[in-house]
Amino acid sequence: MRENIRIGLVVPQSADKVPDEAAIMYPGVKFIPRGVGVKALNPQGYDSAFEAIVPAAEALARERPEAIMVIGTSLTFYRGFAAHEQLLARLREVTGLPVSTMSRAVVDGMRSLKAKRIGVCTAYGDEVNKRLRAFLTESGFEVLALQGFGLEEFGGPSRKSEAEIIALAGRVCEEAKGAEGLLISCGGLRTLPVGKTIEDKYGVPVVSSTPAALWAALRLVGESGTVKGCGRMLEQSA
Repeated sequence: MRENIRIGLVVPQSADKVPDEAAIMYPGVKFIPRGVGVKALNPQGYDSAFEAIVPAAEALARERPEAIMVIGTSLTFYRGFAAHEQLLARLREVTGLPVSTMSRAVVDGMRSLKAKRIGVCTAYGDEVNKRLRAFLTESGFEVLALQGFGLEEFGGPSRKSEAEIIALAGRVCEEAKGAEGLLISCGGLRTLPVGKTIEDKYGVPVVSSTPAALWAALRLVGESGTVKGCGRMLEQSA
């Protein structure tokens, strides 16, 4: 990987905080965060943060990154597929940079694995899960099963243990017979350590929010994003 890569991150927290996984996956990359302050994992909690995405990206562009990634899966899919595409177009217009979102990153991750029939695990409650199913369907996937932890508190996903995430994955894999991929949606869930474990245990490739977003961010700047030992998507060199 080349030196001095700088990538802007619009992050859902109020604080300007880089996800912990970034230093593990890509220790040589400079990630520059700008928070937008999601209040809760429901549509009302996302609304003000969604409106802050474009101004945050404009501010990051002045820091001269090579690309910008918008962290926050539900934050970027909850208004639907068309609104997500409009957001991407607006971000490209105002920054003049390569841009993507966590929602686009998980889609790209699944496509890289040639997975169309998928199972889905989430941190979310029923309303957000319904919107995710619609977004994934419009993105070209067949959702065979979708189950969530039912969380609305913003900090709740980070308190879910690896064992709980693996167990949810097992329940979804049991329901989603014949799935070609498993999506774990929510950047707050700590999934980097468990992706390969789930793949080995259930025999299905895993794409999860934060690892996919960081991988996709590296690909925006012409790098492969390859990370060894963390599952099939990140092992790919293409």
